Amino acid sequence: MNLRRTLAITVRLLAQFRHDHRTLAILFVTPLIVFGLFALLFRTDATEPRVGVVSEGGIGEAISESLGDSDRIELVELGAASEADALLREGELDAYLLLPAAPSDGVLPIEIVLEGTDQQVRGIVPAALQESVAGGMRAGGPPGVPELEVEVRSLFGDEDLDTLDLFGGPFIGLIVFFLVYVVTSVSFLRERSQGTLERLMASPLRRAEVVVGYMLGFLVVAVVQAVEVLAFGLLVLDLYNVGSVLLVFAIEALLALAAVNLGIFLSTFARTEFQAVQFIPLVIVPQILLSGLIVPVESEPEWLQVVSNALPLTYAVEALREVMLRGADLATTSVQVDLAVLVGFCIVVILAAAMTLRREVA
Repeated sequence: MNLRRTLAITVRLLAQFRHDHRTLAILFVTPLIVFGLFALLFRTDATEPRVGVVSEGGIGEAISESLGDSDRIELVELGAASEADALLREGELDAYLLLPAAPSDGVLPIEIVLEGTDQQVRGIVPAALQESVAGGMRAGGPPGVPELEVEVRSLFGDEDLDTLDLFGGPFIGLIVFFLVYVVTSVSFLRERSQGTLERLMASPLRRAEVVVGYMLGFLVVAVVQAVEVLAFGLLVLDLYNVGSVLLVFAIEALLALAAVNLGIFLSTFARTEFQAVQFIPLVIVPQILLSGLIVPVESEPEWLQVVSNALPLTYAVEALREVMLRGADLATTSVQVDLAVLVGFCIVVILAAAMTLRREVA
């Protein structure tokens, strides 16, 4: 092996990188952005669960006071179980406790009602209760320590709900969004680089026909992929779902449409397939991190929540959780808002893709 010729190849390759400022920025700036987002998300203090308490007085009141001193939860005192149930359904509470005034036949029954879709809350609330019960019974109860009987039930989901069930729904949308974007951006760039797009624009076809034709072509492939991913998740992985499968598919389809036009739009700013793929860590990865899939949006710094609330994937993740885990439908206000935002984003990127295409071929 000739060392001089080998080093010549190395030098030539490094020279190419040196003159490609976009690639240098992706290689050395994007890792800092992504790593910085990781640090912001995972070094932020977790939000304390909001837990309501309905006490009948006596020992229950003493336990409630003891719970108020816990640094694990944010306590909200309520007057009736019906009020607590309504707040839990509206998302204002993460859980609530029903505390009796006195033991019955030597047993103190306590009921914990969880919202059910947050695995972290399932562990925090019983632990906080366990820490507070002993002190509460000493302060408000008769001599002797009664047997504690805790019943835990969930408003949504069930006791068999696992981590895959909690994350599976959003992952369905994420997989479709990611893969459709990659396929569209690379394929559309190839159409441009091979001159196919220029020849179409020179033909009798109208500009709108070209744009919509490409969009529908990529969308057909995306929809087939969405059906495949959804069927695999529900039938093979047996993901928990109490909502409408058609509504879940509609959310997927909107994400696919957004990804198709986002891919068409961003591919305009690339000259090679390598450059098209480079947009992934800059455009797609931050959306994954900030969508609430890994860390709840409410736990992020306030300024970062503003960014999260501007990203389409955030609304898709929330909508998929609402439908699959809570059984929400089109009559649910939060789902209506999520779908409206996704539709609005699709319209924006469709217009952006069309305008970019017009500028590119003019």
